[in-house]
Amino acid sequence: MVASTRLFNEVAIPSKSVGAANIDLQSGLTSSEAHRRLEKFGANAMPDTSMHPLRMAIEKFWAPVPWMLEAAIILELVLGKYIEAAIIAALLIFNAALGLFQESRAQATLAALKSRLALNASVRRDGAWKTLPAVDLVTGDVVKLSLGAVVAADVHLTGGEVLLDQSMLTGESVPIEAGTGVQTYAGALVRRGEAVAEVTATGVRTKFGRTAELVRTAHVASSQQKAVLRVVRNLAAFNGFVIVLLVTYAWLLKMPLDEIIPLVLTAVLASIPVALPATFTLASALGARALGKLGVLPTRLSAVDEAASMSVLCADKTGTLTQNALTVTTIRPMPRFDETHVLALAALASSDGGQDPVDGAIRSAALGKKASDAPKIIKFVPFDPGTKMSEATVLDSGGGTRRVVKGAFTAVIGLVQPSPTATAASKELEGKGFRVLAVAAGPPNAMQLAGLIALSDPPRKDSAALVTELRGLGVRTIMITGDAPATAAIVAHAVGLDGAVCPPGPIPDSVRPEQFAVFAGVLPEDKYKLVKAFQKRGHTIGMCGDGANDAPALRQAQIGIAVSTATDVAKSAAGMVLTEPGLAGIVAAVKEGRVTFQRILTYTLNSITKKTVQVLFLAVGLIMTGQAILTPLLMVLIMITGDFLGMSLTTDNVRPSRMPNAWQIGILTIAGVSTGIGELVFCTSVLAFGAYRMGYDIEALRTLAFVVIVFGNQATTYTNRERRRLWSSRPSFWLVVSSVADLAIASTLAIAGIAMTPLPALVVASTLAAAIAFSVILDLAKVPLFVRLGIA
Repeated sequence: MVASTRLFNEVAIPSKSVGAANIDLQSGLTSSEAHRRLEKFGANAMPDTSMHPLRMAIEKFWAPVPWMLEAAIILELVLGKYIEAAIIAALLIFNAALGLFQESRAQATLAALKSRLALNASVRRDGAWKTLPAVDLVTGDVVKLSLGAVVAADVHLTGGEVLLDQSMLTGESVPIEAGTGVQTYAGALVRRGEAVAEVTATGVRTKFGRTAELVRTAHVASSQQKAVLRVVRNLAAFNGFVIVLLVTYAWLLKMPLDEIIPLVLTAVLASIPVALPATFTLASALGARALGKLGVLPTRLSAVDEAASMSVLCADKTGTLTQNALTVTTIRPMPRFDETHVLALAALASSDGGQDPVDGAIRSAALGKKASDAPKIIKFVPFDPGTKMSEATVLDSGGGTRRVVKGAFTAVIGLVQPSPTATAASKELEGKGFRVLAVAAGPPNAMQLAGLIALSDPPRKDSAALVTELRGLGVRTIMITGDAPATAAIVAHAVGLDGAVCPPGPIPDSVRPEQFAVFAGVLPEDKYKLVKAFQKRGHTIGMCGDGANDAPALRQAQIGIAVSTATDVAKSAAGMVLTEPGLAGIVAAVKEGRVTFQRILTYTLNSITKKTVQVLFLAVGLIMTGQAILTPLLMVLIMITGDFLGMSLTTDNVRPSRMPNAWQIGILTIAGVSTGIGELVFCTSVLAFGAYRMGYDIEALRTLAFVVIVFGNQATTYTNRERRRLWSSRPSFWLVVSSVADLAIASTLAIAGIAMTPLPALVVASTLAAAIAFSVILDLAKVPLFVRLGIA
């Protein structure tokens, strides 16, 4: 330890703070003054970046699909259709409740993970030391920094010496020595020693807090949100045009207004992809549950889908690709010494049981290479920041007393004869990014250089495999770190990131992921800007980090990933949190995300197909019969049986894509409309058979229209779910169950005449057989279409 508690209390402390007047550092603030400042400047706490539950709930009703449902409810109420209005309202509430439940559960789980905050602080108030909640700290408070404590606010050291680990803030893996006059920040960890400090900033005004403000303002719309908006926009534009033509034609037919309004309402209901948001949420929730079993917690459900689209992973070095733990990497013994004895001597000059990471790394390495004739320690002097050395007095095997010194090369080399070989070796190792220590031993006046020890923060064991597997999945990994370029390059090479290192200096806005494999010496703001620059190039970005310095970039990225040891602000900013050590969860997230994406893709394609055919079928029916071929009630029944039972596609057996996915709504629209036209031809043929061959009246034709729409939708569901032939894979159990339920409900309603005119069972069965034949024919045309459009 640099100073014991007794010695610490004897440190000379100036009576006035360097940074603030009228503060007596011997007695600290008075309770009344502290209370006044707390009232004026607020608590020493980070702003809560999570959304208020009420706002989350309101947002579920404020989006394109809810707007359309809400409009339909109003129209139903105006027409006095209270049952239909209640059914649509129930669908709307189901959508909102499902999304709110899943997102709230993820946030609650994340809150339970928060365990790294400095909850209490030792503060001098009214002339006495008190332990107070860290949130009560104010500017001007005198605090004590002790071994193992987390610095609770930005402070200016006024006495004592401490070893500070600021890796969570700056990305630097090597702790720094800090004494009187040094400024340090909230979130730093005291690894050794004690000191007195004056609080200079609290809460949002700390460096940590400014980072949190970047987190709060960082935002990017998820590709899932964009996809929903574009699907709804395209459907609304197309179906809106068709509805205008419908109304115009009905007006030309001189249909009564009380028939035109239900026709318009039916068309509006036919246009709404009711269950699309709920299906996105449910598919992501199922993916999140699967990831939870693999040690990955999605804090935003959209992150599951984003993982499928991720094309670039920006990974922080310290604590992400590396272990954030110093280890002995290289030993260079000098003549007459070997590696074992160099380590043994260095271990003697290292503290045993302390939290100094350098001493811990050396003693750990020495345990694996024990020297049989190692000297016996007599006296140990801890590391002194002034001399940059620690030393020990030892008794050698011959009974002689020797001095052993370990420390910075420039300090130790002054105690021995100059050695050009050692100087060259030291520069070589430092050039590779290692932290170099020198070890000397011998009589006090005739010491010899025993050797050099190089330390580094080693990569995680799974990092190289992670990078290789991600490359195979089409994801480019880039290292972003605050460390020096030389250090970063070594780690990058070790994990398989063989590429150019970005030169020091401002990062240009035009930078591309393909240009560099490593960005070193970057600030938190640079990481944030880099993510935005890559996004402007059209990439879906994943950002993996652990510290407060990574938080803004974690929030800005489409998929922010916080490792298990991350700070609270990093976990809050991230879209996913790895709850177990290691990085295997990232690969799992990509694979599971692509499975989820394929399921959502199928449902989206189905929605486009169904909504296209339903509105066009209304137009065809109006032309054929001069009346509305479906009523609002029948359309509500189609919505329930088709849209919501179709949500079982979220459990379907799918093949994940080999490369990153992307929402190509234009291509999906072409494919959906094409299959929709095929279904329209089928439905129109059956309706024409009923009208012209069977001679059904309008009520029977409406029942037949209801049946053929339900059966046709089932046919296109099975053709759309497979990118190849429909029999290429087995549908999931729940998909089969929902199909059987859908067909059974529709058949029962039609045959029994519930809410519609009854049809003979033979007619219903024949329509089902025709739908099966139609699915086979459509599948023959679908495969070349999907290949041409690149849907895989």
